[in-house]
Amino acid sequence: MKIIIRKGCDADGAEAINVVRRSISELCVADHEGDAREVADWLSNKTETSWGEWLMRGDATVLVGVKASEIIGVGMVDHDGEVLLNYVLPDARFSSVSKALLESLESVAVEVGSRECVLESTKTAKKFYESCGYKSTNKTSLTLAKPLQRAVADCK
Repeated sequence: MKIIIRKGCDADGAEAINVVRRSISELCVADHEGDAREVADWLSNKTETSWGEWLMRGDATVLVGVKASEIIGVGMVDHDGEVLLNYVLPDARFSSVSKALLESLESVAVEVGSRECVLESTKTAKKFYESCGYKSTNKTSLTLAKPLQRAVADCK
């Protein structure tokens, strides 16, 4: 079944936030190392209230990836080209939803005039972003950037 990428809406709140929270808790273990306090801090602004605030931002776009009417991915990019969210439901990992979301986020960035996308990667996702053309801004950084002058569908 095909993954559909669309703009997020109010009705997506609970399901979308569940995706983000599960992704952080279950997939980002290399980053939080199971530290309950660190997980709680990371999740503290991943709420349905936050979802509504993200949707209301005039300087950002929130997207969801949907498969068989289930939200399996959540992404957000601001209009300066910073990718703020790209999370996938753990059960949907390696199903191309992150790639589809990232390509759509990059397209939004191009549409609003950004010349590059920048993001703060997790350790978990760094190789994925590098496979999509992102490069570290320095050797030890998880801050990655990608120029957008060329076609956005660079993921392998």
